[in-house]
Amino acid sequence: MDMPVPAARVLARKQEIVARLRAVLPSDSVIDDPAETRAYECDALSAWRCAPLAVVLPRTTAEVAAVLRICTEEGVPVVPRGAGTSLAGGAMPTADSVVLGLARMTRVLEVDFENRFIRVEAGRTNLSVTAAIEGEGWFYAPDPSSQLACAIAGNIAMNSGGAHCLKYGVTTNNLLGVTFVTGAGEVVELGGPFCDAPGLDLLGVVCGSEGQLGVVTEAVLRILPKPEGARPVLIGFAANEIAGACVADIIRAGILPVAIEFMDRPCIEATEAFCAAGYPDCEALLIVECEGSPGEIAEQLGLIREIALRHDPVEFREARDAEEARRIWLGRKSAFGAMGQKGDYICLDGTIPVSALPEVLRGIAALGRDFGLEVANVFHAGDGNMHPLILYDANTPGQQERAEALGAEILKLCVAAGGCLTGEHGVGIEKRDLMGVQFTAADLEAQMRVKDVFDPPWLLNPAKVFPLAASAGRRAGGASRGAAPDPEVFGPR
Repeated sequence: MDMPVPAARVLARKQEIVARLRAVLPSDSVIDDPAETRAYECDALSAWRCAPLAVVLPRTTAEVAAVLRICTEEGVPVVPRGAGTSLAGGAMPTADSVVLGLARMTRVLEVDFENRFIRVEAGRTNLSVTAAIEGEGWFYAPDPSSQLACAIAGNIAMNSGGAHCLKYGVTTNNLLGVTFVTGAGEVVELGGPFCDAPGLDLLGVVCGSEGQLGVVTEAVLRILPKPEGARPVLIGFAANEIAGACVADIIRAGILPVAIEFMDRPCIEATEAFCAAGYPDCEALLIVECEGSPGEIAEQLGLIREIALRHDPVEFREARDAEEARRIWLGRKSAFGAMGQKGDYICLDGTIPVSALPEVLRGIAALGRDFGLEVANVFHAGDGNMHPLILYDANTPGQQERAEALGAEILKLCVAAGGCLTGEHGVGIEKRDLMGVQFTAADLEAQMRVKDVFDPPWLLNPAKVFPLAASAGRRAGGASRGAAPDPEVFGPR
């Protein structure tokens, strides 16, 4: 993976830069020992690594702002980091960068059940948001597979979703406001808990911006009362394409389950070996969950049964109690860990129209055969957010490169089917050089002009999202540094 050449002027001034950072942060909040900074050389995409110049772990928004002011003055790139669970290399440093970690910013600042929101610091983990309110019968809806570890900051940066996003939406649908620090160290409030928040609605620009525009330090999140009940059903099929067609028919019928999850045979077999969830011997299975009152659940599951029976299921198993529901979900929630027992894999997240599921699943299987690599599928089928897992052996010369090439072809297939490169993992460095597959040069130019406005020196999260060739002039401090954006695109400054 190509990365920019580190700035020699920054590397040469490491001691002075670190001294300035220590002057505004507690002594234990700055790490510059190479033996310790190696812990931050990658995120969950561990195939690519680079140790940073230094790491800072602020505890307050004011400390974040102070760090960003210093780094801007010194011309030092900054890599924001939540919990380091990105699967796209979204928090991978460069050698001349300072990693700004939010792991110590985990407080719950406000809970308002009457107005249905919670305000938290952005380093708080996803699952612990719900843990703070579930005793009162409330929950936070987005639930990425990494929710035990992933931070709200990263969820906002990548616009993460999860198994239940079919009904409740992804992060942007549950984000009400943020405290946001610009690269220059200015603290601004965007949105808020109420509908009449003043100012322009910029939340949609910030959510999913992958640390390119600034650093979110606090978030106001929508919370919801727990449903009266929920019940999953497991449906086994004789082929991937049949399962995909069943998903399309469920959505076409106007039924809105809370989740529709897909697993194929390689994933089913791996999870059975890993946790013995009791899944059937089949080529593919769906887990469909409905929620509401007992009557509402029964009505929805009755309609789903009718649709499933048209596709000759191998098995239709409805959970009768909490333990059976837990076991139905057990394998799905363990899937990525189970696949890790089989060796190395690349996890993609191209997203497609649900109607295209059968043809794309056939295409993925054909590509896997062409490249001589096994591909397992486990994904959020209800909204077409796919997670093909490409299995390879990193110790076999050339296999990682072949797996990456296969991944590129799968993502191109998703785009050709009317989808996109990423549904929730983000572009990061992993898909950076594929942006031209989905976007024209004019599209990318417009996106880069947005970054020009928020981050004129192009110091925030370097080498991510935008192809290096397209952004070279800006990163080098070209005409865009500090220049006014094109008024035809954004209007006068």
